[in-house]
Amino acid sequence: MKLLFDFLPIVLFFGMFKYAEGHKDWAATTATDWLGFMVSGGVVGPSEAPVLLATVVVIIATLAQILWLKARGKKVDTMLWVSLALVTVLGGATIYFHSENFIKWKPTVLYWVMGSALLVGQLVFKKNGIKSLMGAQMALPDAIWRVVNLSWVGFFAVMGMLNLWVAFTFSTDTWVNFKLFGGLGLMVVFVLAQAVYLNKHIKPGTTP
Repeated sequence: MKLLFDFLPIVLFFGMFKYAEGHKDWAATTATDWLGFMVSGGVVGPSEAPVLLATVVVIIATLAQILWLKARGKKVDTMLWVSLALVTVLGGATIYFHSENFIKWKPTVLYWVMGSALLVGQLVFKKNGIKSLMGAQMALPDAIWRVVNLSWVGFFAVMGMLNLWVAFTFSTDTWVNFKLFGGLGLMVVFVLAQAVYLNKHIKPGTTP
């Protein structure tokens, strides 16, 4: 359920982009009416309108996630705050400059921030971020926790590079498809592979 909640802004970004891509005249008019005061020149063209509208949606969706968690008295993860900051800054630049290049960097920066946090935590502060998140659910040797933590560091590093490759090698439409289906699919495969690995090392008397 949490995974679906985390991916909700991406799903909404995808939905708005696809709808606007199929209704470019509507998208250009709507983007100009709604965002004209925010964009350089005050007019949004049909080719750039879909990604601009989708960017606005993802900013609002990320902010709504935080407000919903706050309203329920739940803790907002640090990475969600980081995501909001990135999508606001890079999304704002995308809107103002009529360029999808800025928002295309957002997933990569977020992946690399998460990976760097895990790596610095382990090497500098001697704190295993993954163990802090999952240690209450399972008991593993410290050596295995280090492997798991570093595997996430590697996964985030690769995902960041993969996002840039797709974003700047293929069309924006292909990148949007990858952002949802590729990102979610690779995450699920990685988590399942880790579950198999962890199951081999869980200490007797504990559950995964």
